[in-house]
Amino acid sequence: MEEEVKLHGMWASPFSRRVELALKLKAIPYQYIEEDLSNKTPSLLRYNPVHKKVPVLVHNDKPVAESMVIIEYMDETWENNPFLPRDPYERAMARFYAKFIDDKLLPTLAKLGQTAGKEKEETIEEIHEQQKVLEDELKGKQFFGGQRIGYLDIVAMILVWLHLTGSITGQKVLSTEKFPLIYEWIERVMKMEVVNECLIPEEKRQDWIQLAQRAPKSASN
Repeated sequence: MEEEVKLHGMWASPFSRRVELALKLKAIPYQYIEEDLSNKTPSLLRYNPVHKKVPVLVHNDKPVAESMVIIEYMDETWENNPFLPRDPYERAMARFYAKFIDDKLLPTLAKLGQTAGKEKEETIEEIHEQQKVLEDELKGKQFFGGQRIGYLDIVAMILVWLHLTGSITGQKVLSTEKFPLIYEWIERVMKMEVVNECLIPEEKRQDWIQLAQRAPKSASN
């Protein structure tokens, strides 16, 4: 039976883009379906009736929602180029830090655009503390996954997006001096063609920043 893989996503969603990266790293052929989140397709609403969000992976007409769940599903279904470590403890730690990024770092980054003055300074300090956790996790490694790109690297691509945002807005909360290992990691992954294929095109990055500032929190995961 021929595999049929579809991805319902949205060009400005880092969650959709992380699933696209995973698909490309696994070399899985797929059909991409762009969603207008202000006018969602009946297929998206049918495949993800609980959250009504992107991304949704549809494998042989079976839908899987939420980016980290999708990536783990892919890793169990297609065994080539494994993302998660074989060692149970290392696998648990990869999941732990991925959850830290989505549950701690991302909400703090979202809060940054809604604060000013002293509260903004406190939010930036909180972001720096969270980035320090990830900096420490990179010590002695080429990638978060060890010697090659893995599960946590895919989830941590938000750091690349943060770097690109700072380059455009001038508001750099990712300091080269404070986080040299993260910067080396960003430079390393951005040299990978497959990673660049899954980043926002340069000509659309300003539009992406404006959209992210007004997008509903529930748009994607």
